Amino acid sequence: MSENPLQGPDPQLLLSLVEVKMPFGKYQGTALHKLPVSYLEWFARKGFPKGKLGIQLQTLYEIKINGLEFLLNPLIKQ
Repeated sequence: MSENPLQGPDPQLLLSLVEVKMPFGKYQGTALHKLPVSYLEWFARKGFPKGKLGIQLQTLYEIKINGLEFLLNPLIKQ
């Protein structure tokens, strides 16, 4: 999945951050976008999981630490 930085973020990836739930661990069953920054920082130190979940968590980490959570607001169903 090669992303052109001029095109912006992958909309499907952003959508998955609000739809997918954490499959394991302390926050199992929590929507990814609701994970606390401290949990994402732990993954950043210890290593993100391999595969799609790792990409999702790493993307969410970057969104949260850079104050870009507003990007997800239109995708969150009230």
